[in-house]
Amino acid sequence: MALPTWEDDPEPLAAGSAPLPQYGSGSLADLLPTLAAGMGVAGQTPAITELAAADRNCVFLIDGLGWEQLKAHPDEAPFLTSLLASSRGGTGRPLTAGYPATTATSLASVGTGLPPGAHGLPGYTVRNPATGELMNQLRWQPWTDPHAWQPYPTVFQLADAAGVHTAQVTSPTFEHTPLTVVALSGGTFHGRLTGEERMDLAAEQLAAGDRSLVYTYYAELDGAGHRYGVDSDTWRGQLMYVDRLAQRLAEQLPPRAALYVTADHGMLDIPFDERHRIDFDEDWELRAGVALLGGEGRARHVYAVPGAQNDVLTCWREVLGEQFWVASRDEAIAAGWFGPHIDERVYARIGDVVAAAHDDVLLIASQREPKESSMVGNHGSMTAVEQLVPLLEVRT
Repeated sequence: MALPTWEDDPEPLAAGSAPLPQYGSGSLADLLPTLAAGMGVAGQTPAITELAAADRNCVFLIDGLGWEQLKAHPDEAPFLTSLLASSRGGTGRPLTAGYPATTATSLASVGTGLPPGAHGLPGYTVRNPATGELMNQLRWQPWTDPHAWQPYPTVFQLADAAGVHTAQVTSPTFEHTPLTVVALSGGTFHGRLTGEERMDLAAEQLAAGDRSLVYTYYAELDGAGHRYGVDSDTWRGQLMYVDRLAQRLAEQLPPRAALYVTADHGMLDIPFDERHRIDFDEDWELRAGVALLGGEGRARHVYAVPGAQNDVLTCWREVLGEQFWVASRDEAIAAGWFGPHIDERVYARIGDVVAAAHDDVLLIASQREPKESSMVGNHGSMTAVEQLVPLLEVRT
């Protein structure tokens, strides 16, 4: 597959110049439909054509492990690195996360097999058109009806209904969260505290059916990146740990099985200075005409005061247009940022202005978002370091 190219663009950056995720052929949303189609689940399309069918499929999603970060740390991840070169009967290649490259959006894309414009979780925080409030789609605050927000069945639910043994093995704290309900439910949920317990139980669940679809997850690498950076000793230690977890799971695979190790986004460290961290709360030009600031530092949704949309777009382009791809809602949709089509219920969740970072910069909001503004490692945009995630395969 030909990957998008990430090159320096002349200013100003147009919406159509952004390197789009590979929706329909090589994005996270294409993984589970491809696996389910190989197990005979009706209505699923094998979009990632080079993946051979297997009777038993396990997806191990490591939160925050980008393709470029993995390639840059072979000593810390010898097992995962060995899978990059197809040395174990499988394949190693990148997928694109989808826009924005953030956890809530990516997990919904994985679980539903749909791009963000369809499943309707198009950012870290977005406006709820019914209330006018910003909704945090990771924490699901303020609460809204999950099934109204994301009405499509998950691939796990479709597989379970088709007679595939289906299970999720992750932290017990996620069992009843709305994000799990709308993105990762179907079959049986198994909560386990430690990574080792999850790997062992995932292998057991994989062997429990003649056809099986199992999902397991590890979050702490992402947390280490946010707090300490993606090249910190803490992050490296977490990478060493998840490498051992992946090997532990691979060594327990039953016959006729395939393990796919992937992630939800990459990450990059942003320096703590005014040139790299632009503070919305301290910039009167950027604040002018803005009713709500959504998204996150590298993938912003900007909701304008009624009647001020064009003025806000013009100002943001003038101030940020050499460092961000800045587009109107309709321009971003037409360019395909959120997928090939947008559901009507999703349209107004997207900002009147959408800004995706091109350079190594962050648009923080120090007063509105003090915790997020203090993070070392960040993600969300369409650069390679954020978009590309591994798809590593082990087969028996």
